[in-house]
Amino acid sequence: MHAHAVVFKNPQQLALEQLALPTVGEEDIQIAVEYSGISTGTERLLWDGSMPPFPGMGYPLVPGYETVGRVTQAGAKAKLDVGQRVFVPGANCFEGVRSLFGASASHLVTNSARVMPVEESLGSQAVLLALAATAYHAVSMGGKREKIIAPDLIIGHGIMGRLLARMTVAAGAPAPTVWETQAARRTGADGYSVIHPDDDDRRDYQSIYEVSGDASILDTLIMRLKPTGEIVLAGFYKEKLAFDYAPAFMREAQIRTAAEWKRPDLQAVTELVNTGRLSLDGLITHHEKPSHAKSAYEVAFGDALCLKMVLDWSAQA
Repeated sequence: MHAHAVVFKNPQQLALEQLALPTVGEEDIQIAVEYSGISTGTERLLWDGSMPPFPGMGYPLVPGYETVGRVTQAGAKAKLDVGQRVFVPGANCFEGVRSLFGASASHLVTNSARVMPVEESLGSQAVLLALAATAYHAVSMGGKREKIIAPDLIIGHGIMGRLLARMTVAAGAPAPTVWETQAARRTGADGYSVIHPDDDDRRDYQSIYEVSGDASILDTLIMRLKPTGEIVLAGFYKEKLAFDYAPAFMREAQIRTAAEWKRPDLQAVTELVNTGRLSLDGLITHHEKPSHAKSAYEVAFGDALCLKMVLDWSAQA
């Protein structure tokens, strides 16, 4: 069997190609993809060629780690049923291309242990579970913190900023402030405020979460911390990060990098969504057919009104 897959041939060179699928093993499942999200973090850097060197990176490459589909075939030892809807955080099933992410395709084969069953009612919103798990991991340090310190300032009101703010409000913590420089993105807040940085004179923030990807912002944020305050880097940065030592020294500032989410984070946010404590409403703003993938990527990376672009594969499922 073959699948149609998005392939980055080179920076800003994209094609929809037919690629062979492997045989389904005893612990594998085959999935007919319904939706795949476009990441404005890692995929943007792959798209424009500015991704720092990482093992497994390179071209040609199948992107995608925010995919939802239905099980169409299950191996004898796979603990999933045909017809189940699952979230797929990437796949490595295509030969001749790099597939470190590998899930933006019409059909996939992967080990059944990698996927997460999701509620039917979520539909395309299930593609957001990876981002929600990323936000949860940043706050909880993957469950390593006995006490979660919720953000009181979030930098950026894109989809990650909104998820962090919603999680904070849902947890019953004080509503955070969110900085956003683009007027088009200062709408859509529910239970918290979004302001331009120039309109904020506070300098006593305990926990600042940077999710805009701005590598030049550390000095500004350090000046807004209270003593022993923490800055969490939860964006993705293609440039070197640097800061002046003296202001950080005077505040005994802490700077933490949020690592990649793990399966317990995905399980935790899935439970939050399933119980209604975390809403994913209003975060997917655009849908496009895979045949128009190139324009979909351009909109996803270039339109400030686009929070999340989803490729709709359901016609091919």
